[in-house]
Amino acid sequence: MSSLALKGPYWVTVRQHRRAWWAVAATVGLSLVCVAGLRLWDSRTSGTNQDDGYMLLRVGMDLFSMGMIGLPLLPAVFVAGPMVARELESGTYKLALTQSVTPSRWFASKLLVAGAVTLGGTLALMAVYRFGWVRVTSHYQFTWSDQGTYEAIGTVGLAYGLLAVAVGAFVGQLVRRTVVAMAAAGGIMAAVLIVLNAYRWDFLTVRTITGPVGPTVRLPDMGLETSSGLITTTGQRLPGWYCAEPIDEHGLCRPDENIAVQYIDYHPASHFWPTQLIETGILLALAALALFAAFRVLRARHP
Repeated sequence: MSSLALKGPYWVTVRQHRRAWWAVAATVGLSLVCVAGLRLWDSRTSGTNQDDGYMLLRVGMDLFSMGMIGLPLLPAVFVAGPMVARELESGTYKLALTQSVTPSRWFASKLLVAGAVTLGGTLALMAVYRFGWVRVTSHYQFTWSDQGTYEAIGTVGLAYGLLAVAVGAFVGQLVRRTVVAMAAAGGIMAAVLIVLNAYRWDFLTVRTITGPVGPTVRLPDMGLETSSGLITTTGQRLPGWYCAEPIDEHGLCRPDENIAVQYIDYHPASHFWPTQLIETGILLALAALALFAAFRVLRARHP
């Protein structure tokens, strides 16, 4: 057992930030208790006239989804500030360097511990989320493409966590001021979240279904609609509904409007994992780049 015990800078890092690690464990435990309690209440009120349990579970899972979206901000801010920048700002890192520990080993120990806790905590929260999500998965707010659910049931949640640790490490090394580093790391991760959320559904080509104008064209089950509208006889797309009041029972446009068909562009549910893997690859590449930059800064200041 002694060979498995943490030693050197790893033990110091765990000991130094033990309150943060306990906070992670407490958060996972509290989440499990809340979701389990809501699932239990739901099971007892299911089928009654007032299904309060299911409604509360939906509200709880909606809050959980928002938490999963913003989760990567926490490790980025913590690694950048308390773990790296604060030690560099105060100079306490010099004590570790006097104990036959190289700067690279000192820095790597922090990253490995932070990465392990981030991955473990994220995996645990994802498991708790799935425990509640399986009950509300048919609701429109919790489909495979909805924010929060998308991050919590695939691989991107873990990749965001690793990127957060890497970004925090780089910013902490570069800025060396605790509060400024925390703000900068949080801002960078927020920007990454916003950009990838805006463009993730452009990774794969959408599928298109067409048909006569009217209620005959429907989005396939579990599909994610990206756009819809009308196509003229010349092939021009008109997003939205440009047809005047229909004149027959089939809902067809007037002949003088030159409308050929109605269309819907969408992503099928089968695009979930390819999109997840593409986004995960992007995040891991960014994480590798941030780590490379962080160690370059470290070696430049501590050759």
